[in-house]
Amino acid sequence: MNKKILSSAITAGAAAVVIVVALLWIVPQSQPSHTPQIQPTVSHNIKLGLVIMPPTQTPTLAEIKSTYQEAASTGIGRSNVYLSWPSIEPQEGKYNWKTSDILMGLNREQNLNVTLYFSVINDRILGPFPDWIEKPQFDQKLQDKTVQTLDTIITRYYIVDHVIIGGDIDGYFRDHPDDISNYVKFFDGVYSRLKEKHPDVKFGNWFSLNSILNQYQEDLVGKLNQGNFVAYSYYPIDSTGYEVKSPEEEGKNLQKMIDLAGGKKIALVEVGWSTAKSINGTKENQVKFMKLVFDFYKKNDSKFEFLTWYRQYDRPVDTCANVLNKSPVGFGNDMVLNNTASLLCNMGLFDMDKNQKPAWDELKKQIQLSPNS
Repeated sequence: MNKKILSSAITAGAAAVVIVVALLWIVPQSQPSHTPQIQPTVSHNIKLGLVIMPPTQTPTLAEIKSTYQEAASTGIGRSNVYLSWPSIEPQEGKYNWKTSDILMGLNREQNLNVTLYFSVINDRILGPFPDWIEKPQFDQKLQDKTVQTLDTIITRYYIVDHVIIGGDIDGYFRDHPDDISNYVKFFDGVYSRLKEKHPDVKFGNWFSLNSILNQYQEDLVGKLNQGNFVAYSYYPIDSTGYEVKSPEEEGKNLQKMIDLAGGKKIALVEVGWSTAKSINGTKENQVKFMKLVFDFYKKNDSKFEFLTWYRQYDRPVDTCANVLNKSPVGFGNDMVLNNTASLLCNMGLFDMDKNQKPAWDELKKQIQLSPNS
């Protein structure tokens, strides 16, 4: 099978999972009365983050709150919140804040800033958009609606300090290169109008480092490095979803992020290593890769906006597979589907039984060793 198709499917699957995972169905649960415990003071590094999620697909409010407390105890200063436009604004001008208020409230409670991912582009998919946006394209109409919606979200949640307007956009523009100039105009228009009203918020695009290297798309970053920073995700795998190279070999690619960014600051919005045995993953290599990533960060701290590790907990592989099966892009190959599901659902720092992997303690150690600026 064509390697381009396989690599694209892997990246698209990752983007689909993060959106669904973020829009958690949080089950209400009455809280037992108890005497409040005094929590030790934790210093939070605003440039370092973790993708926070419990191991269960439908967590109770108590479970997700506990997960946030556990994550914040490491000293991270931010997390990612993934908002799907159809869910947040199902009708034009009418917003559904139910889930986002809970997630943003938990971040605020733990003194965490938020990197907001907003789905104007989701890898090879344009959108998804609400049904009331008919025939979306990168024109003035979509620009106006994007500005209005993002302005409303940012105004409501003051803890949002970075916004990703398009995620893994290399996948979309690999298929639609003629849309690049239109998107540049669209992004610049959205950026200038939002920046005027929210000068302290920073905006950027997100690229898959693994994909642009596998697909020889390095030149694309320079064409689409609009905004304040260039964001990347990086889970090192080959075109069929295996971790075939050592962490040391894959770590050499980190410098490419700076080289390709054209002088802009960089961010790692999702970076991690899977421990799934089925794709050659090990807990030892997860620790090795984490050390390499943080060593690179410490050497290049002034060039980073932030670094966010993916992710806190493993999940059952079938939950990832079920979500990936619903992707409009599709996989067309069971091996790639299974490998991608194994990759994503085994990237946690805890297993499904809430047992720590060695990389959990390593994360805490690396945060303490990193400059707090």
